[in-house]
Amino acid sequence: MTHMTKRLLLLASLICAAVIPAAGQNAFWRFLKTDTDTAYVEDYTKELTARVYASRKYNRYDIVDARQKKDILYRPNSPLNIGFGANYKFLGLNLGFNFPFINRHNDKYGKTKYLDLQTHIYLRKVVVDFYGQTYKGFYIANPDKVYGNDNAAQNPHPQRPDIRNAAVGLNAQYIFNDKKFSYRAPNLQNEYQKKSAGSFLVGGDIFHIQVKGDSSLVPFNLTDTAFLHDFHYYKSSIISTTANAGYAYTFVYRHHWFLSLSVTGGLGINRTKLFLEDGTISRSFGWQVNSTIRAALGYNSANFFAGVHYVGTSNRSEMPLPNAYQTFGAGNLRFSIVRRFKISHKINFPSRKVST
Repeated sequence: MTHMTKRLLLLASLICAAVIPAAGQNAFWRFLKTDTDTAYVEDYTKELTARVYASRKYNRYDIVDARQKKDILYRPNSPLNIGFGANYKFLGLNLGFNFPFINRHNDKYGKTKYLDLQTHIYLRKVVVDFYGQTYKGFYIANPDKVYGNDNAAQNPHPQRPDIRNAAVGLNAQYIFNDKKFSYRAPNLQNEYQKKSAGSFLVGGDIFHIQVKGDSSLVPFNLTDTAFLHDFHYYKSSIISTTANAGYAYTFVYRHHWFLSLSVTGGLGINRTKLFLEDGTISRSFGWQVNSTIRAALGYNSANFFAGVHYVGTSNRSEMPLPNAYQTFGAGNLRFSIVRRFKISHKINFPSRKVST
């Protein structure tokens, strides 16, 4: 286990340790209390929600020179996982597996080692996204623009096994129309949105992102030597925070078919350090622009769910160079088939008298 991986696991434990005691306070539970309008949302959290799913998580790092209108797109090799999961009350567990016979043609992109701890907590009034990721092993996804068509034809997937990144982030949103709008219905499938409804959202986020290679992240043999002012760095460290707002809406057709879309955008600041090849460090504050998109499409009813759902975040960080920025992205695309089952023997958990 790497030192950075240990840091991520430690931070995740500290966040949980900080949140759980706060959740035990009466004021916190009163804040989460929701009088759900059952004409719009049906709650099935007291039933067992079982699923089988196919999932692909992703991670990306882009270097953009807006002046030249050119970029370098780094991508890891992300496999398609098949898994099983279940939810009951406040408990949820999903186990995904990378089957070699499904991902047998991925060697052309190189090998990627990763730990991806994306967690999305959907309460009735609040949604919280936690990202704890480490990826090692990337390839350049646009070699024709980076090296030219002739070189790209000879090496269509240039690999950088030395590049590794680590990202820790927390994003929280308050849901204004919690009585009629459900994030759980398309994303956790333990609720059923019976009528169309939407809600305004407001919140904020904080991220720490680090990308490092054994040599310059901007290759020396580019076709355009003016890219990024011929600026070469082997490591980037970004700390950012933004305040954000947005809107979410679920359209329901004939009681069961649904289309759900949620978009939030944020503006804030970042502190960026670039470690240059000559041994110096460039530091500066810059503008930060973040966004989070959730989308889902499918069929939902009292007993059955089938659909595609997606959540992704994008962090655009201004660099210590004019007209240049870095973009980090992470997300998850999943197809789920779900069946709900009534629990005949009641399972008792310590709980408060509150609907969340």
